[in-house]
Amino acid sequence: MIQFRRFEKGMELGDGFFEGWPHPPDKETHEKILENSALAIVAIDDETGQVIGFVNAISDGVHAAYIPLLEVLPSYRGRGVGRKLMEKILHELRDLYMIDLVCNEDLVSFYKDMGMHPLRAMGKRNYEAQSGKK
Repeated sequence: MIQFRRFEKGMELGDGFFEGWPHPPDKETHEKILENSALAIVAIDDETGQVIGFVNAISDGVHAAYIPLLEVLPSYRGRGVGRKLMEKILHELRDLYMIDLVCNEDLVSFYKDMGMHPLRAMGKRNYEAQSGKK
């Protein structure tokens, strides 16, 4: 069984997140990302006690939130874990005016199914800083 709850410092993060990233964050940096988020929700496998998925939001808590990361370990994908994480974070953020995220083209239909709409966006990526280390 998989349970969903807010991230708390000290939760055991699984190996295998950030698959395909050229400079992925290490576990310590991953934990800091979740700790410093306005909201982070995790999926935990009851059998192992391991975090197997997460979603986080950066927010002013009044008007806007940005969802930078939604990740599910590869061996748990296709089971609705990512959908449930998104449902929970969108519910928590429901009173805000804007909730934005950026995604790859192949994920547009997933987010449309979650009630989101395509928007124009601009961004800049510094892949050298992708690991979260300076």
